[in-house]
Amino acid sequence: MQNTSATPQSARRVLTGITTSGTPHLGNYAGAIRPAIQSSTEPDVDAFFFLADFHALIKCADPARVARSRMEIAATWLAGGLDTERVTFYRQSDVPEIPELCWMLTCVTAKGLMNRAHAYKASVDANQLKGEDPDDGVTMGLFSYPVLMAADILMFNAHRVPVGRDQIQHLEMTRDIAQRFNHLYGGGQDLFVLPEVQIDEEVATLPGLDGRKMSKSYNNTIPLFEGGAKALKSAIAQIVTDSRLPGEPKDADASHLFTLYRAFASASQAASFKTALEGGLGWGEAKQALYEQIEAQIGPMREPYAELMAHPERIEDILQAGARKARGIAVPFMDRLREAVGLRQAAPVAGKKAGGVKAAKARLVSFRDEDGRFRQRLFAADGTELLLSEAFDDPKLLNQVSRGLAGADLPMFPVDAQGYVVLGSSEHCWARVPADQLANVRAALRQI
Repeated sequence: MQNTSATPQSARRVLTGITTSGTPHLGNYAGAIRPAIQSSTEPDVDAFFFLADFHALIKCADPARVARSRMEIAATWLAGGLDTERVTFYRQSDVPEIPELCWMLTCVTAKGLMNRAHAYKASVDANQLKGEDPDDGVTMGLFSYPVLMAADILMFNAHRVPVGRDQIQHLEMTRDIAQRFNHLYGGGQDLFVLPEVQIDEEVATLPGLDGRKMSKSYNNTIPLFEGGAKALKSAIAQIVTDSRLPGEPKDADASHLFTLYRAFASASQAASFKTALEGGLGWGEAKQALYEQIEAQIGPMREPYAELMAHPERIEDILQAGARKARGIAVPFMDRLREAVGLRQAAPVAGKKAGGVKAAKARLVSFRDEDGRFRQRLFAADGTELLLSEAFDDPKLLNQVSRGLAGADLPMFPVDAQGYVVLGSSEHCWARVPADQLANVRAALRQI
C-alpha cells in the first residue's frame, strides 16, 4: 500500500508524552525526558513531545494538582535543554483534533481488545480478590485509555514511540487499531503509519528506593528538583541495599544502586563503579558516589527550572506556540480523515440561503491560569488563536479593559522594546501583539 504520511521519507517522526498527574521525579527524567531530548538532536528526526493532561484526568481528580503538574513537567523539559524551535512541544488539551480522532478510533476498536488491556485487567483482578464487582471503580477513561493513546500517536503519524516495557502492549494495540482503520477507510492507501516501539534497555524503567519501578504509587521516588540537592542526597541515602559490610564484595548486577548509577554514567564510569563494588566498596561510599554522579547532571538545571516556575506566562507562550505548530498538521489531517469516514462538509444548496445559520464570529475566552490569575484568549472566526492576554489579578478589570477594545477602531498604540504593539487602556496593558498580527487582531476585535 502507498504510504501517505505527511512526514518526508528522509525524516523519522518520534513522539513522547508524559502524564501531568504529579511532580516529575528522577525516573521520569532519566527514563523519558532525557533520552527524548537527546533523540531530538539527531539528524532527520522530527520530534513531537507533549503534556498528556487528558490522560491525567483518568488517574487524578485534583484540578490544582493537574494544573501544577502541567507547569512542573513543562518546566522540566525546558530546563533539561529542549530546543522548542527544533521540536513540536505542546499540551494535549490544546489540540482538539486529538479527542475527535479518539472518537473515530473508538468506533473501530473491538471491546475485546480493550478487555485485554493490562491496566483494566489489573483493576478487575484486584476487585475480584476483594470480593467486589469486577468493574468497581473502573471508569470509561481507564477502560479506553489505550484508544486515547493511539489517537496521540496516530494524529501525527509517529514512526517511533519511546516507551517502557509496561507500555509495549499499548503500542501493539495502536498498530491493531490503525490497521483496522486503514482497512475500512483507506481506499487502498495507508492513512496511518504503523508505529514502532523504541526501548532503551539501560534506562527504560529505573528502580526506586525499594527496588520496584520508581513510581509515586509506590512512594519510592527520588526527587528531581523538589527540595534541592539536600533532598536528592537524603533520598539516595534511603536506597535499600543488602547487609554486606565495607570490604565485602557486592553483587553489582543485583544492586538497585548500581542500576541507578549506570543510568547517569558513561560506560567506562559504570565499569569502574562496578569493579569498586565487587572489590568491597561500602554502601555508604557507593551512595555518595551515586549522589555526586547525579548531582553533576541535575544541579545545573535547577536554576532555569526555578526561573520558569516563577514565570508561568513564559511556559504558556511556549506551549501555545507549540500548539499552533501541532494544529498546523492536525487540522488538515483531520479534514482528510473526516472525508475518509464520510463526514464531508455539506455543500450549500443552489438558490437557497443558509436559513438562520449565523456565520462564525471571533470570540474572546476568559480563564484562570495555573498561577490563579485571570487571562483571555482571542480566537478568530476560524478558531485560530490570535493572542493570549496579560495576567490580571482582578477579572472585572480584565473584562473592563478588553471591552474598551472590542468593536472599536483601534487608535495607534505604543510599541515596546521587543517590537510588540501594546494594547489596552492608558493605565493597563491588556496584551502585546506582534506588529504583523495587528491587522488580524483588529478584525477580530471588531466582530466581538
